[in-house]
Amino acid sequence: MSEYTAEEGVYGQEHAKPAIGLIATRENDAELTLTILQAIRQGYDVLVTHGEAAEPEAVDLARMLDARIVQPDHANDDRESLVSTLTIAARTGGYPGLIYQAADSSAIDYARSEAELAEGTGFAVEAVPAGVVRQRPSIVVGIPAYNEAGSIAEVVRAASEYGDRVLVVDDGSRDDTALVASEAGANVIEHEYNRGYGGALKTLFQAAERQDAEHLVILDADNQHDPADIPRLVAAQREANAEIVIGSRFVDGAMSDVPRYRRLGLFVVNTLTNMSIGAFHPKKRISDTQSGFRAYNRRAIAGLAEDDAIGSKMNASTDILYHAHQRGYAIEEVGIRVRYDVENASSQDPFSHGYNLVNNIAATVQNTHPLISLGIPGLLCLLLGVSGTYWLVSNFLATGSPSFALTAFSALFWFGGFFACAAAVILHSLKIANRR
Repeated sequence: MSEYTAEEGVYGQEHAKPAIGLIATRENDAELTLTILQAIRQGYDVLVTHGEAAEPEAVDLARMLDARIVQPDHANDDRESLVSTLTIAARTGGYPGLIYQAADSSAIDYARSEAELAEGTGFAVEAVPAGVVRQRPSIVVGIPAYNEAGSIAEVVRAASEYGDRVLVVDDGSRDDTALVASEAGANVIEHEYNRGYGGALKTLFQAAERQDAEHLVILDADNQHDPADIPRLVAAQREANAEIVIGSRFVDGAMSDVPRYRRLGLFVVNTLTNMSIGAFHPKKRISDTQSGFRAYNRRAIAGLAEDDAIGSKMNASTDILYHAHQRGYAIEEVGIRVRYDVENASSQDPFSHGYNLVNNIAATVQNTHPLISLGIPGLLCLLLGVSGTYWLVSNFLATGSPSFALTAFSALFWFGGFFACAAAVILHSLKIANRR
């Protein structure tokens, strides 16, 4: 039998099973006692806390049954605060997770509760009542977050109004992003280290696939996006039966005061991206290839969850479009509202971000269309090499002495053209072999 505060933990030991967290009240002593006995028979440790000014009788009963009593900092009957107290105690106590139960809940389905915890949707989950069938979520709102403790709570609360579940991936933050998001009502997945924007997206796709979500809507954690636009993206997706719907800053209905330097940079990146996927026709052109506000249907979620080609950095937005193009996904765009008067609106310098995007586009084009990206320039170089050689021979016959400049010019284009053509043929052959 032990008693401790949330900060003290449980002797620093490691436990194989998650803890069962219970909230004692003045009315639930009988239910609490029964739940403790059932949990102990199943091999679980039980953590009990309360929000009363004086300990209710249920706490004494729990203590007699060898449950671990978590003393709250102060009297507070707010359920979210009490769950947070239990979560901190379980985490510091060395448990792999927490299954918490509402004071008025029925018996716990331990197997299904552990299964939900194992899905990776956070450190703590609410217990699944025995005999209750939980429906899969229709709309999961996914939020990748890195050091966003100042804004994440507001984003989570607003998104909760428009989704069945809010899922935050804390990408190795150094602040309290995970704790704040959890207290705001989100399911939180924590990365031990920063994996980058693309890494956080990959985790969101995998979690949404495990939950069998019909729609995954991803938006930024810095409060730039308006969660009230979520229903519009989902409605457009259902109406058009599109795998991906992009919240665009540049189509009808958009309300976005994009700074001029960003608008210019986005124009270049959008143009290059559309050219690289062959979207030359205006109807196929994507107006905002770098928007982080997107809705994905079940087919897109499953495909992206398994695609290892999605990069870990900011260029993941472009990688996703290449994935969609290769698999023939339908893409729609909906005008959204975007704010630029928020703190930390962009975590990366726009020039380095643009440079990385262009490099990524160039590398992708080289791998997907080698005969065009390398073969055509290689042939042009060979033609210039032939022209240089003809000029060199003509000059030698006329003057009787070779020209060093013409020799270097011809050699440069001969060798450059040869290697470019050879690389194009090799990459094209590898591409065909991979398809087979």
